[in-house]
Amino acid sequence: MHNRHMSRYFFVFVFPTLLAFLLSFVIPFILGIVLSFTDFTSIIDAKWVGISNYIEAFSNKDFINALRFTVKIAIVTVITVNFFAMCLALLLTRKIRGTNVFRAIFFMPNLIGGIVLGYIWQLIINGVLYKFGVTLTYKPEYGFWGLVILMNWQMIGYMMVIYIAAIQSIPNTLIEAAKIDGASPFQILTRIKLPVIMPSITICLFLTMANSFKNFDSNLALTAGAPSRKTAMLALDIYNTFYNTLNGEGVGQAKAVVFFIIVAVIAFLQLKLTRRKEVDNV
Repeated sequence: MHNRHMSRYFFVFVFPTLLAFLLSFVIPFILGIVLSFTDFTSIIDAKWVGISNYIEAFSNKDFINALRFTVKIAIVTVITVNFFAMCLALLLTRKIRGTNVFRAIFFMPNLIGGIVLGYIWQLIINGVLYKFGVTLTYKPEYGFWGLVILMNWQMIGYMMVIYIAAIQSIPNTLIEAAKIDGASPFQILTRIKLPVIMPSITICLFLTMANSFKNFDSNLALTAGAPSRKTAMLALDIYNTFYNTLNGEGVGQAKAVVFFIIVAVIAFLQLKLTRRKEVDNV
């Protein structure tokens, strides 16, 4: 009777959240897809142009370059961030004095905004490069590694906290039993710790990949796409197309839809592959 009584008011409690979700996400998302097939400056003057915006987007060299650049950044960042985060997590879960202080220090960069970090690291890296007569915008390679360093510095601490929580949840009996059986530290890591914390690895890989693809603010502050937009990531390229190109709103919206599809597909594949590992190790 109690459950039946509560079910009568279910919609009353769900409706405000559902309405907010529809107004803030679903409707704008659908409207954005529709606008990607139009030429517009505002919603009221949109004119249907079919797939011409998509054709123009893929014929744009800057967009293709931004796509390649973003994929390379994402691959390197996902590997390096999770590797160093895991190493720090393993180190800081040992019985060492001051580990809580180090955890807080490593996590602090995640609390600073990307724009601020971008300008800070621009000053730091350019200060080093000036000694060699170059800057971050001298070659695309410098901007690439500058972004990798910045994104690592920002995200490692956050992923480290997730890994620490996962490692601390491993039952001590498993570790002790493995030691009694003569397992080496490497075998304990690869045969026990990594399989057990695989769900956290899945989460960290997803978060790192998504944040790498969506990077905008630090890219804008660090290089702003220079030289010649060769270090512009996808989000920055879409911004430049939408706001800094004459009648570029439709093309910019088409790029945004393509951007969403790419990130969604890659995220889905990554989650599927890593979750399969979770099942295998149960």
